[in-house]
Formats: sequence, C-alpha cells, structure tokens
Amino acid sequence: MWISMRRRSAAPIHHEEMDKAIGKPPRSRICFLATLSAMFWILIFYFHFTVMRDDPISEPEQPVTFSSISSKPQRLSDAYEALELPKMNSPPKSKPSGAAHQAHSVFPFSRALQTIENKSDPCGGRYIYIHDLPSRFNADMLRDCRNLSLWINMCKFTSNAGMGPPLENVEGVFSDTGWYATNQFAVDVIFNNRMKQYECLTKDSSIAAAIFVPFFAGFDIARYLWGYNISVRDAASLDLVDWLVKRPEWSVMGGRDHFLVAGRITWDFRRLSDVETDWGNKLLFLPAAKNMSMLVVEASPWNANDFAIPYPTYFHPAKDADVFIWQDRMRSLERRYLFSFAGAPRPGNPESIRAQIINQCRESKVCKLLECDLGESKCHSPSSIMQMFQSSLFCLQPQGDSYTRRSAFDSMLAGCIPVFFHPGSAYIQYTWHLPRNYSTYSVLIPEDDIRKNVSIEARLKQIPPDVVGKMRETVISLVPKLIYADPRSKLETLKDAFDVAVQAVIDKVTKLRKDIIEGHEDKDFIEENSWKYALLEDGQRTVGPHEWDPFFSKPKDGKGESSTSSAEAAKNSWKNEQRSQA
Repeated sequence: MWISMRRRSAAPIHHEEMDKAIGKPPRSRICFLATLSAMFWILIFYFHFTVMRDDPISEPEQPVTFSSISSKPQRLSDAYEALELPKMNSPPKSKPSGAAHQAHSVFPFSRALQTIENKSDPCGGRYIYIHDLPSRFNADMLRDCRNLSLWINMCKFTSNAGMGPPLENVEGVFSDTGWYATNQFAVDVIFNNRMKQYECLTKDSSIAAAIFVPFFAGFDIARYLWGYNISVRDAASLDLVDWLVKRPEWSVMGGRDHFLVAGRITWDFRRLSDVETDWGNKLLFLPAAKNMSMLVVEASPWNANDFAIPYPTYFHPAKDADVFIWQDRMRSLERRYLFSFAGAPRPGNPESIRAQIINQCRESKVCKLLECDLGESKCHSPSSIMQMFQSSLFCLQPQGDSYTRRSAFDSMLAGCIPVFFHPGSAYIQYTWHLPRNYSTYSVLIPEDDIRKNVSIEARLKQIPPDVVGKMRETVISLVPKLIYADPRSKLETLKDAFDVAVQAVIDKVTKLRKDIIEGHEDKDFIEENSWKYALLEDGQRTVGPHEWDPFFSKPKDGKGESSTSSAEAAKNSWKNEQRSQA
C-alpha cells in the first residue's frame, strides 16, 4: 500500500516534468491568466454599473450579472459588443450641464434649438411654422379686393401672386420677362405667397425657428383709414390677437417667436389715442402685438417691435440668370446725367427741402428732372422712371411725407447711386438689407446743408471717378437683396429680399432663445433708442451718444409717446397716393 501511495504521489511530479519537456506553462502562469480573466470581468462590471448607468441618454437595461454570463457562455460575445463597442466607436455622451441641461428639461423651445446641431438636416435651425388663420384675416380680403382702396381697383395689383399686371418692354427699358406693374403697398400678398414656397416649412411648431402669422395687416387697414371709426379700424387687429393668444404655439414664448408682414409704413398702425380723429389703428400698440415682430416698409426709429423691409420694385425674376443678365446690363450703361430727381414739392411742409432740390436740378445742366406735381404722366410711368434712373450716376432721394421712398429701391435697381438727406430714409431702416457702412453705396448730404444752399452738383463732383465706380458696383451687387423674386418660383442660389428678411427673423428669435437659456436679460434696453441698437456691431449691447441724435430727437406729448407728426405724415402719404391716381 505504501508503494501504491508512493506511485500516486510520484505521478504528478512525473507529469510536471513531462509538461516542462513539451513546453506547457507552469501552474503559476495558469494562475496569472485566471487572475487576469477575473480582472477583465471586474472591469466589465465596473463599466456597466458606473459609466453606462450614468449616461442619461441610454435606455435602462437589465444588469448583466456574472452568473447569467457564466451559465450561458454563448452570450459572452454579445455582452462584449454591447458594452465595449459603443465606448470604442464614439465617446460616451456626457450629461448636459448648467444652462444646457436646464434648456433640455425646462424650456419648451429646446427641440427647435436642437435642430441647429443636426448638420445633416439642411433645414436645421430654419424651420418655419405658419398659423392656419381663418380666411377673414387674409383670403377674404383678396376676394374683396375692390374695396382695398378708395381710389384704385387693387384687384389688378393683387393678380399674379401680388406682382400685378406684366409690363411690356416696348421701349427696351426692362427685360423681356420678370417685370410687373407692382403696387408699392403690395408686400402683404407678395410675402405671403413667397412664404408658401419656403423650403423649410413644418407642421410641427415645436421645431420651428419662428412662427409666421399670415395676416394681411396692410390690406386690412387700407380698407378703413378714411371714413371709419376706430372700432372698425381696430376690429381685425383685436380679433387676430384674441385668436393668437389662445393657441398653444403662442404660450411657448408669449408671441416673441411670431412675426407678420404689413406692406405699409408703421405709422398706419400706431394710433396714439382713441380719439376718433386720430390716424390709423393701434395694432402695434396692443400689448400682445408688442411681443411680435412686424415687418413694414418703414419702421419707427423709437419702437422695438417693427422692422423695415424693402418696398417692392417692378422686377420679380424667376431665376438667377434673369438677375445676372440685368446686373451686367446696368454695369454697361452709359450714364449721361450726373444726378436726377423725380418728385413733387411739399408746400404744406415748411421743413421739406424738396423745393430747393427741384430748383437746383432745374438750374443744373447735368441733372434730369421729372416734376410730378404738374400732372406729368411720365412720373407715374415705370418705363419713364426706370429710364431716367438708368441714365444717371446719382439719384436724389429726399424724404417724402415720411422718411422713406419706394423710389430709392427703383433707383438702386437701375444701378443709380442714391443720395439721401436724412439717415432715416435708409440707414436706420433697412439694416438687414443694406451695408452698415452707408458710404460704400450712397451719399449723405444733410438737409441743413441744402437749406444753406450747399450745391448738390458741386458736392457730387468732388467724388473721384474711381470711387464713383466702386459705389455703383456695390449698388448693383445689392440688387438681389433688394428685390422680391417671383412668388411662383424660387431663385436657385441668390437670396432675395424675402430670404434676407426671413433669415434675420430666425436669427433674432434664435438669439433671444439662447439669451433666455443663459439668463441674459438686457435690463438697460431703452426702446426709444431702438434705431441705435440696430446699428451696433456684433457683441455690443449698450448704446451711447450718436452723431445722428439731432435727426431723431422727437417731441413728447403728455403721455410720453411721439407727437402726431408721424401720423400726419402717414395721412399726407395717403393724400399723395390719391393724387397720383387722379
């Protein structure tokens, strides 16, 4: 028995020696491998229960236990892929921190901001949601187009998607296509029809960068400005606001992501009181409307809820090539007049400099004049107007009844360098569409200089020819941003006035949303200085004294609002519109 036990005890030694002889690892190496394996699984468990569990994006999973894996060895590769490959292929998603985490959990517009981060989505951060308004706010007005104006039949001007009847190129002034007899107050319907072609419309308001309100505000007030009481003038605006504030989309930002368009000057919507003889309606003074952005052809320097977009011109190209051909043609024209002016004096306005401008033009051999107060039909002929602008290096654009004129855009379309006499005529108005450095595309001669008999001709002749050439090229390069493309089509690569305005609204709303998330509240904002904020450089938030302060000092009435001069300007504008149709 002792021999047997000895043989049994000797056997392992014998086998160990044989293992060494054939190269098998010793037992210590086996232990090392076992320890390494155990450490591997410990790391697996640690990764799963700490890293994976803390990932807020990951879906909850059942814990992978040692017993479940060891009892089913075939799941080892599955477990490895589930736990290791995500870590190797992409970095683990970190928790949103601070304001970003708060935005995801608190702010209802977070989904809209998240679309910006999706680089594969060409519409990311650009979606627009359109309210489905009752037809009384838009379509019904077009059906009743004969009553949109007291003096003219607007039905012909609302035709062709708002562009009006086509213009024949009899005198060779226009292109053969894309030219229409467009009414200067037709932006309501043009903009709305362009919005229908916008490439990033959405029916999901939660991802919208901005929300469009298709209310024909300009057409609405045009029906009732003369001969109607304030209840009638305010009715549609009050009805609209009542409808909007009940919508769930309104509650997201209290309307601050909403915008609408009115193809008239802002003073038609800023009635200061409820006195029956006061001008216009009070749409822009309604508390809810103060949160919205309203795009008008002339904005107020002293209010923050309106923004100026270009007056419509006669040119509405359907494709990029139409624009390029027109620009090349304007570059090649020979311009035999140094400057020109089309307009009428304002004898009832002692502050107007139009009479002096007309006199200077009459006395100059290098000025072309169209006097519109003498019943000269050419003043209301698109062909005559455009022909004059095309033959001039500079086009004089003084104030009309209000700060702005459609003529400024017609002249720039013709490649004529505009000469302004007040910064309110363009520089603080169309900040989305025109360069901030106004000297690159225009000339400013202050009104007081004209009152002191400063010679316009002499001032313009002082500009070197090479500078004039650069300015004219800048004007011609601006053409795409100043025109509204045919609403029934879309330009391929160029951005027109519509595209520029929509993107500006989106940028405004996006910045506001980010400021809300980051807790940036501009407590020092002074609404009366709104025109100054529009001129600030990127990153600036505060305003101070400005060289144009004397131009925008406005008297106050007892209520702290602007005087009635602006309302009178709007009323006079309507009187001149009536005269032009006589």
